[in-house]
Amino acid sequence: MSGVHDDAHEDPHERTHQDAHTPRTPGTTETTGSPGTQPVSRARRWLVLAAVSAGLLLISVDMTVLYTALPTLSSELQATASERLWIINAYPLVMAGLLLGAGTLGDRVGHKRMYLVGLVLFGAASLVAAYAVNPAMLIAGRAFLAVGAAAMMPATLSLIRITFVDERERGIAIGVWGTMAMVGAAVGPIVGGALLEFFWWGSVFLVNVPIVLVALVLAAVVAPGGSGSSDRPWDLLASVQVMVGLVGTVYAIKELTSPDPSVLAVGAALVAAALGFWSFVRRQRGQTYPLIDFSLFRDPRILVGVLAAGMAMFALAGVQLVLTQRLQLVLGFTPLQAGTTVAAMALGALPVGVAVGALLYRVGTRPMIVAGLLTSAVGTVVVLLSASAPLPWTVAGLLVLGAGTGAAMTAASAAIVGNAPAHRAGMAASVEEVSYELGSLTGVAVLGSLMAAVFTRTVTLPDGAPASAAEGMDEALAAARDLDAANAAELVSAAARAFDNGFLVTLVIAAVVLLASAAFAFFHKRGWNGEATGKAPGQRRNGEATGRAPVRRGRAR
Repeated sequence: MSGVHDDAHEDPHERTHQDAHTPRTPGTTETTGSPGTQPVSRARRWLVLAAVSAGLLLISVDMTVLYTALPTLSSELQATASERLWIINAYPLVMAGLLLGAGTLGDRVGHKRMYLVGLVLFGAASLVAAYAVNPAMLIAGRAFLAVGAAAMMPATLSLIRITFVDERERGIAIGVWGTMAMVGAAVGPIVGGALLEFFWWGSVFLVNVPIVLVALVLAAVVAPGGSGSSDRPWDLLASVQVMVGLVGTVYAIKELTSPDPSVLAVGAALVAAALGFWSFVRRQRGQTYPLIDFSLFRDPRILVGVLAAGMAMFALAGVQLVLTQRLQLVLGFTPLQAGTTVAAMALGALPVGVAVGALLYRVGTRPMIVAGLLTSAVGTVVVLLSASAPLPWTVAGLLVLGAGTGAAMTAASAAIVGNAPAHRAGMAASVEEVSYELGSLTGVAVLGSLMAAVFTRTVTLPDGAPASAAEGMDEALAAARDLDAANAAELVSAAARAFDNGFLVTLVIAAVVLLASAAFAFFHKRGWNGEATGKAPGQRRNGEATGRAPVRRGRAR
């Protein structure tokens, strides 16, 4: 690939990083860090994990915390259906656009510095969002939050990589890391629901501030430093190109699923998206130090890991969004009750994610990815079939869905990070997290918009109901308050049936996506020959990837 650094060639920065990661002798209590850092003691490296996990938990919670708060803040701020979409999507959209640039910037200035700066930005943005006075200000606050999150996310995984060198410890650490991402996304709705029981909607953002302060102090004290590699440029233009592509794609999805789509608007959005992505790829191929080295995807382990991470989050985000709305708007749950129900996914994910992280060394990543995606699909089907059954059946489905997603995400993280060359640590972390964010973004955009489209096209409004009631369940409930009892009950019943139609369609699509992803991971066997014990060909005993292409006849160590 023209202009792209060949990982098979020796790089001075890579050699320095690799020399710092020589295997430890049994029984030693210290491990090496990144270039230019001091050895990290056993107790300190687990404190590093706690510090980065706190930041990751914040990032993940804010992905889903508005799911239960959305009906309340929509009413308070008088947000339209389109504004509600952008309130949710502004966060993953901006984050996905900036993550690749943030990863390489961390390689340049140091991952600890990026993490600390990200925490400060995240705390300041939380204050802006908490005191928003209109939908536009809240959307801007969510975008500002994404800037801080994008700075933090690649640094969390990169700090784990340079802190944990022992392969078994790193597997556990990555398991905890992946589980925290899953748990944060799962408990976001319950956090939002609990806060809304006692405080105003802005409290779902304000609660971030004290956690930011604790994580900031802890990371400043225990995280390994390092100045990074000053010869690595930061490509802001490439991040803008990605952002244009993503915004165009999301806008096109939203417009296509609107009641009266504009062909001109859809066409313009798709052209902008295509130009953004095309110019980004073209620019990366001409850069000595690209934001993303597409040769990484020649390794099937990384390719499958990226796909698994993205599709797991696609299904998780979509199911969470439509289920929390259904529990509140159709079944009449309070935000706290809805959040508590959906949090069952976290109960399934937490033990499974940690256990999988510990077992990867023996079992390998591909079997865990396949098993996790299949389990998630089964859980999604159970949630779908339990729509008219007692609540415990829904909870059981969510537990299974959480367990499968936790396993798939942990194994995917290990597949991506464990098989990337050392000098691509920040890039690999960014690629992984971009796959998470794109999965979440597309899950909300596609399934959320599809949900709204099915509602609009299948709802039958009774006589006297305003046309605005066909825009969504929120609008139907608001319109019912202005009707007499008989007409109001008829409108609510019709809206609930239409909402359930959309619920059925979105969960079927989520299950199909998970099954298709599992099938791809299962049949895409080439290049996995040496992973019988979780160690790929070309890996050292301490888990560092050499950067050489996998050999056909690798043998398990």
